[in-house]
Amino acid sequence: MAAVAALLIAASQPAAAQDVALVAREGQIVITGTLLAFDGEFYRIDSAYGALTVDAQGVICEGPACPELTAPKAVIRMVGAPDAGARLMPGLVQAFAASRGLRYTVVEGEGYSAELSEAASGKLLAEISFQPLGPDEAEAALAAGSAELLLTAQGLGAVNARAVALDALVPVMAPDNPTPEVSTIELAAALSGQAVNWAQMGGPDMPLVLHALQPESDLGRALEARLGQPIAAQVLHDDMAALAAAVAKDPWALAVTGRAEAGPARLLPLTDSCGFPLLPGPMAVKAEDYPLALPLFFVTPKRRLPLMAREFLDFLASAAADEVVASAGFVNRATERAPMTQDGLRLINAIQGAGEDVSLGDLKRLVGVMDGADRLSLTFRFQDGSTQLTASSQENIADLAQLIASGGFAGEALVLAGFSDGSGAAAANLALSVERAARVADALRAAAPDLREDQLPRIEGFGEALPMACDETAAGRHLNRRVELWLVPDFGKPDPALVEPL
Repeated sequence: MAAVAALLIAASQPAAAQDVALVAREGQIVITGTLLAFDGEFYRIDSAYGALTVDAQGVICEGPACPELTAPKAVIRMVGAPDAGARLMPGLVQAFAASRGLRYTVVEGEGYSAELSEAASGKLLAEISFQPLGPDEAEAALAAGSAELLLTAQGLGAVNARAVALDALVPVMAPDNPTPEVSTIELAAALSGQAVNWAQMGGPDMPLVLHALQPESDLGRALEARLGQPIAAQVLHDDMAALAAAVAKDPWALAVTGRAEAGPARLLPLTDSCGFPLLPGPMAVKAEDYPLALPLFFVTPKRRLPLMAREFLDFLASAAADEVVASAGFVNRATERAPMTQDGLRLINAIQGAGEDVSLGDLKRLVGVMDGADRLSLTFRFQDGSTQLTASSQENIADLAQLIASGGFAGEALVLAGFSDGSGAAAANLALSVERAARVADALRAAAPDLREDQLPRIEGFGEALPMACDETAAGRHLNRRVELWLVPDFGKPDPALVEPL
């Protein structure tokens, strides 16, 4: 009750035109104001002292706007990225309703809106809507309290961001354009306006026409952030569908769009600066091996959300939500595994790069550990120039801790395999790769202190022996500095107490 009193102190004078009064169950403290929301646990009230959140267990609500104390209606307003929202929100809300046994009804009208009701009584429990808005308008709506969730591709720096899905930025062109591939350096030159002819990218001698979304769009800003400068587009579009359709019709058009929105346009194969292919497959996108992976986030406000909104966010980590994300054309966050034997491209790259710094013995040790192993999509990287894990890597730590605790790796041993880029001396890079893997193991211990030592991964370091990309660019070096998670068969030794004597 002390916490409630602290909130309500000095608020005992009733104000005019207020529709609720929250009276403390102990004492005579009263706060008056306009009821903003009630989620069954907390009142949100706009008072003369600003917006306050008050625990319903400590007060009695009096006044015409007081809600029912059972099954209150939740209003969940979502705003943000138009294309991703249109693809994802209807399916996610419908699957969320099904997971709770609720009746799902689409409300006809402009934009997307749905109602969730009790199946038996028909009592309305929630109104959920999505409004497509540009980044500035969406952020303003969240800050002003007129939205509960913001869908964006720019949530990497937000501490209150929850990953929803993954996409990949991909270059697209007309289906009959004969250009075989484009490197990351060539693509950057085209996007910045330095390359103006397809011949500069190994294509025909024809002028390049650069298409893009409006620069104030969510994807436009995300792409500009990756490039580090504005996109020098000649033709602008309001949405991804129009962008893809226009590129497909223009024989010399080039654009970058989301993998889920390529439509009739053809993907232009992307390589690194040394010609190594960069494929936007689900495994590569989840592991961030593809350099233009694009996570989508829900950003939440710095206030308590309605109970059903919090339950919806928790639902995003479920298998049912993963199915919706995949069916919408995005990459879901479900952990994926693949046999290391399918990773022939990386091994070829490693062998071609072997020399004075990477010996045949190094490669044999690498292959020896890889033998019979699977790679898990959980990959760990550090912020540039820092020992701090990236935001997505920190989420991967939490996912790994949960998988280990739930017994998800029976009969298998885990290996944290550290790698470096090729800058510097080979011996120093080897030591650095071991150190990075050890830091990930330390982060796992901190996140899951109850795990036994035998449940934790063992540490391996291979230096620069298995590059993901060419070291000639900063982006390539960033891809190469990583810690991978491998699973190797481990049936252990039988318990001596269970072995019958001969």
